[in-house]
Amino acid sequence: MAMYSTRKAQLEARLRDLRGRLAGIEAELDSHQSADWEELATEREGDEVLEGMGLSGQQEIRMIEAALQRIVAGEYGHCVKCGAEIGEARLDVLPYTPFCRNCAV
Repeated sequence: MAMYSTRKAQLEARLRDLRGRLAGIEAELDSHQSADWEELATEREGDEVLEGMGLSGQQEIRMIEAALQRIVAGEYGHCVKCGAEIGEARLDVLPYTPFCRNCAV
C-alpha cells in the first residue's frame, strides 16, 4: 500500500502542475485581442497551439482524476477491462493508465 501512496502523491503533484499550466494558457488566450490584422493572425496561430495544449492537458487531468478514484476505491493497479494486474514498469511510465499492456493495444 505504500507504493500506492507514492503513486497518489505523484499523481496529485502532476494534477496541480497541469491545472496551473491550464490557468496560464487560459490567461494567455484571454489576453489576445489585437486590433492589427497581422498581429491578430500571428496571435491566432499561437492560440491554436495553446488550445491544443489545453485540450491535451484536460484529457490528462481526467485520466489522473480517474486514477485517483481507483486508488481510493482500492482498484488501482488492476486493468479496468480484464482485471489483470498492471505491471510496475507500465505504471512507472503511465501512472494513470487504466489498462494492462495487453488491453491497451
